[in-house]
Amino acid sequence: MEKNLMDNKKDNRQPQTKAKARLLKGIVFSDKMNKTIVVVVTRLKKHPKYKRRYKVTKKYKAHDEKNEYKIGDKAVIQECRPMSRDKRWIAISKT
Repeated sequence: MEKNLMDNKKDNRQPQTKAKARLLKGIVFSDKMNKTIVVVVTRLKKHPKYKRRYKVTKKYKAHDEKNEYKIGDKAVIQECRPMSRDKRWIAISKT
């Protein structure tokens, strides 16, 4: 009897879906590396106690296959598999 209950639980599981890749918009900060750009992403964060919004800036290294992005360009980057120790993003398009 217990075996039948276990089989039913296994059958009711939902199929796993692949997680949607994150997209971020930012400005190209550096293009000095070969096939790599550094993108600065600025976002607003809310202070938990004082409820004031403040800017938080973070740099991401992104893969640029054709070396087409230059400093100051607005870029959209997408999360992908790790390409190196620091590089986990790929440049998708210019905005």
